[in-house]
Amino acid sequence: MKKIKVHFLGAAGTVTGSKFLLETPEQTILIDCGMFQGLKELREKNWEYLPVDVSKIDVVLLTHGHLDHTGYLPRLVKQGFRGKIVGTAPTLEIAKIILLDSAKIHEEEAEKANEEGYSKHSPAEPFYTVEDAEVTLGFFQKEEKDSWNRLSENIQYRFQYNGHIIGATFIELDLFGKIFVFSGDVGRENDLLLFPPKRPQWADYLFMESTYGHKLHPTESVSEKLVELINRTIHNRGNLIIPSFAVERLQTLMFLLWKLYDKNRIPNIPIFIDSPMGNNVLSVFQKFPDWHKLPMKDFNAMNSRMNIITSYKETWETIDNPQPKVVIAGSGMVTGGRVLTYLKQLIDKTNTTVLLVGYQAEGTRGRQLLEETHEIKFFGKYYEVKATVDHIESLSAHADQQGLLNWTSNIKNIPEETFLIHGEPSAQHALRVKLKDTYAWRVSVPKLYDIKEIYI
Repeated sequence: MKKIKVHFLGAAGTVTGSKFLLETPEQTILIDCGMFQGLKELREKNWEYLPVDVSKIDVVLLTHGHLDHTGYLPRLVKQGFRGKIVGTAPTLEIAKIILLDSAKIHEEEAEKANEEGYSKHSPAEPFYTVEDAEVTLGFFQKEEKDSWNRLSENIQYRFQYNGHIIGATFIELDLFGKIFVFSGDVGRENDLLLFPPKRPQWADYLFMESTYGHKLHPTESVSEKLVELINRTIHNRGNLIIPSFAVERLQTLMFLLWKLYDKNRIPNIPIFIDSPMGNNVLSVFQKFPDWHKLPMKDFNAMNSRMNIITSYKETWETIDNPQPKVVIAGSGMVTGGRVLTYLKQLIDKTNTTVLLVGYQAEGTRGRQLLEETHEIKFFGKYYEVKATVDHIESLSAHADQQGLLNWTSNIKNIPEETFLIHGEPSAQHALRVKLKDTYAWRVSVPKLYDIKEIYI
């Protein structure tokens, strides 16, 4: 009998910081290596050393490139990790873009905090530097989806297409003949840009995301909402600011707006794309056409219609431009990035509309705006919120409760245990009940730093 120890080092009882360590007799494997985002008490955990011997980790397997699944990698390397970091080719491209961008932001924020003296730490230090990120990239190793890759005599793994963002997969891990399935983030079946996620056929142990485990996505028409908001922006001679995740959401918004313009549904209002990371992600779509369903002809036409901002100087020129406009800028939860510059200048204007277009984690500025805060803090100062705040939930890149049930519907066996991860408690509880009622599965909800011993 073999013992597998599973350490829930992140995304347990919360949506962010995905990290799942498996200690086995042959290999020590980390599934994802994400940063915590949102609540301060979670963000502070990023600065703590992991409660395991990092130098003994043989391999990191990445489900996809988002920051909450890859953003801790440079810290892992600094703590002594010297193994392989494995993902699909587009996942590693996305992770490279995100890590370098994140490192640059960490450096800039530390520098600004030191200049303006609003950090409690003296001096404020970046979480990691561009140099740290570049060192981390040296451990990257790409593998194809759909094929089994052997790690040792009795351990192999396989990446399977999962929608959500370009390159994203779920991971099947064969440990001594038992199949451990890690869902990563499950995409949507009718995504505008991506193919439907594949579905696992067998899972002895299932580790399943639950971000929207408690709800169904609304059936609102995103196109109609965008038409309405753009017409209102033109009428008010204002600005429509859309904080956006640079990977997938930005490209989806660009596609939707281009389609509306192409069909004469919206006038020729200037649309500015201000996300250096998002611009880089566009090149990943170009490089990996087999991973998405957007024809290159449409892709090129869409890019030509947008004003792609390439410098901070152009950011300020756009803010100073008095004509009505749409600005899409990172980041999606208003935690950092170029969107902060726009909101700092424009959130106190009544003719500004802020459109939130995705999940807003607890403790983020995006969640505060969603909950109708009267003021918001940027760089140590408070700004009154006079802008109108709107929300489109149906653009989420995550499957909702029904989508998650559909994703599990092809599993032929009854898993010995299903662990719900990557969700807030209310979502996890609702999905746990639904899975038990639908399949009579044994479902548990691990807490952060729980350890589960599995004998096989």
